Amino acid sequence: MRHRGRSPLTVLTSSLHIITASPRPSALGASVCFPRFYSPAANMAPPKSALDFLDFVNASPTPYHAVQAAITRLEKAGFSKVKERDNWSSSLKPGGKYYMTRNASTIVAFAIGAKWRPGNPIAMVGAHTDSPCLRIKPVSKKSNVGFLQVGVETYGGGIWHSWFDRDLSIAGRVLVKDGAGNFVQKLVKVDRPIIRIPTLAIHLDRSSSFDPNKETELFPIAGMVAAELNRTGSKDVPVADDATNETFQPLKEMTERHHPYILEIIAEHAGVEVDNVVDFELVLYDVQKSCLGGLNEEFIYSARLDNLNMTYCSVMGLIESVSSTSLDDETSIRLIACFDHEEIGSTSAQGANSDLLPAVVRRLSVVAGDRHGDSASNKSWEHVSADPEVDLSTAFEQTASGSFLVSADMAHSVHPNYAGKYEANHQPEMNKGTVIKINANQRYATNSPGIVLLQEAAKRAGVPLQLFVVRNDSSCGSTIGPMLSAKMGVRTLDLGNPQLSMHSIRETGGTYDVEHAIKLFDSFLSHYSELEAKIFVD
Repeated sequence: MRHRGRSPLTVLTSSLHIITASPRPSALGASVCFPRFYSPAANMAPPKSALDFLDFVNASPTPYHAVQAAITRLEKAGFSKVKERDNWSSSLKPGGKYYMTRNASTIVAFAIGAKWRPGNPIAMVGAHTDSPCLRIKPVSKKSNVGFLQVGVETYGGGIWHSWFDRDLSIAGRVLVKDGAGNFVQKLVKVDRPIIRIPTLAIHLDRSSSFDPNKETELFPIAGMVAAELNRTGSKDVPVADDATNETFQPLKEMTERHHPYILEIIAEHAGVEVDNVVDFELVLYDVQKSCLGGLNEEFIYSARLDNLNMTYCSVMGLIESVSSTSLDDETSIRLIACFDHEEIGSTSAQGANSDLLPAVVRRLSVVAGDRHGDSASNKSWEHVSADPEVDLSTAFEQTASGSFLVSADMAHSVHPNYAGKYEANHQPEMNKGTVIKINANQRYATNSPGIVLLQEAAKRAGVPLQLFVVRNDSSCGSTIGPMLSAKMGVRTLDLGNPQLSMHSIRETGGTYDVEHAIKLFDSFLSHYSELEAKIFVD
């Protein structure tokens, strides 16, 4: 709106009533970046879901932590743990809510409808828990010209130059030996910055581009050799003496493979002695917390939006679906699966290209269910096997053919400085709704029946959707959608919330798209049984 007789600057300054310094804590403990401007049009609190997402991603520097953060929310909502190695036929009941993990970095959670019967459909949302990062090498101890350095390995396709000059620390899982001689997993997250990758001063390199060599120029520094010597009071950095070992060790001691002080920090955070640290899988992460940003807090500034944003929304969508819609009249199963290793191809035991989801669906497809109004508590394997209307030998195929998978992976928002990189009619915007991703060459698994299904779910949720197609002269990424669709014969659609700076150490997303996706997933899971029969294409 144009104000007559007043300069734009006057209009701007007169409309800003309060300017507060930052950071300020949110109601849920997440920090909010500065500055924050209050105006009559913008004085609206951000959604609680966005603030809770900040807590989720700040607690989740690795897939192991993300799975644990998901478990905390699922258990609070009444979900119970089941083990993949156990027999499910007697433990799973219609109306029950369960979750399972594999490798502690992949999680599957599901709620069984009270009127479920073998062979019925399953509504599924799939996401992934991993993000591009730098992983500490098995032998990481390095030093050069007086600096202690840490050897790291690139994981995934990160924008590696964005990792320079950031305050970094370490997180992951540590395998330790307990008092009983067992080896157990401990999660570790060091909150203070202890590692940094410094850039070379511009005076020493006038190159117009910055493309560091990943093997020779991406080594972080962790300290000075002299400072470590002063700390330990030694003339040399201490190493283990093989001659003092009482038992044969197939590998070199951990203190020979890694800097001793780093091992001390790891052991301290794991709550054990250094000698009990047997091995670890640790990565570097940026200690700067995720926060809200923008003049009206319309942005989320965060690491790992791809794909913890979709992981969080799928978990909360499932939780909301069982909170807002009873399972009493549900005939299907509502399921989410958040996989590790998507960023490196998904080919692992805990990746989407494994047997995990097909195996889970196969086991669920024959779970004893409702029969002519019998109570769930009276079900048994023999009971359902004797039902002439149920053919357990083909239950998996029946379930797969009637099921639907929403593959949830972050999408590209249009970039104002590079708008020409986007197809002119498909330029998603942040805070305008979740993006349906389409590709004629099946890099995405979306088709028309799936679009109609998601439209109907979005109508019931009251949330907007957007469409995305890449330019013909541009490469197109892919997701877990096509591989799972081909592996299981399940109808699939690809979507994701729009974001900027994908695969950077610090990405940008929309504050309100968190709520959009949660409501969309809630609606899809809650209404799939109703919608499936109306949009079935054989």
